[in-house]
Amino acid sequence: MQRKLAAELLGTYWLVFGGCGTAVVGGEHVGQIGWLGAAFAFGLTVLTMAYAIGHISGCHLNPAVTLGLVVGGRAPAKDLVPYTIAQVVGAILAAATLKFIVKDWVHVSEAGFASNGYGDPTPAIHFFPLSSAFVAEAVLTFFFLFIIMGATDARAPKGFAGMVIGLALTLIHLIGIAITNLSVNPARSTGPAVFVGGWALQQLWLFWVAPLLGGAAGGLAYMAIGGEGQVAPKATT
Repeated sequence: MQRKLAAELLGTYWLVFGGCGTAVVGGEHVGQIGWLGAAFAFGLTVLTMAYAIGHISGCHLNPAVTLGLVVGGRAPAKDLVPYTIAQVVGAILAAATLKFIVKDWVHVSEAGFASNGYGDPTPAIHFFPLSSAFVAEAVLTFFFLFIIMGATDARAPKGFAGMVIGLALTLIHLIGIAITNLSVNPARSTGPAVFVGGWALQQLWLFWVAPLLGGAAGGLAYMAIGGEGQVAPKATT
């Protein structure tokens, strides 16, 4: 179990450092990499870690993914709490590293630091209301879990799951960045919010509740549609 938790911590660290780091450093201030670049950064972190640690921990990197896989019968319930803790710790450590690197160059509370949010006065968010944010996060997480379940089904083509899941996360970011800065991952939201404080912490509840509900529903939906014959592989990605 210790190796699995270490893998999840490092994997989630890479997701937040790579994805949020691209948004903060390459997007907001230097390279103007834009939403397309940020979307691919998040997708590439998952794709690369899928092949690095998928055989160790399943490469969940996300409490909503872990919950969805538990509900969908692909992961044991005993993994839910320890995986979630490891993922959140990894996300906070990554955000701390990023904060140390940018130092005072980025006014974290003003720039948003790639935090997720909704409505006015959140910076870098397009003022979509709470209802829009909740539905978007729940629906996008639902489909993320549905895709993960399908791509890792024993009946699916072998060897492509990591690529499919990484591209799915890229697409999901292209849809959702303009709405909430896109989370679909409570750990990813928690890391930056800890350092932004204020509005980011006040709105953090949504980026736990909506993805967890969407992830659980996605796992249940695939289990219902997938029917008999699905066999959980050793790793989810």
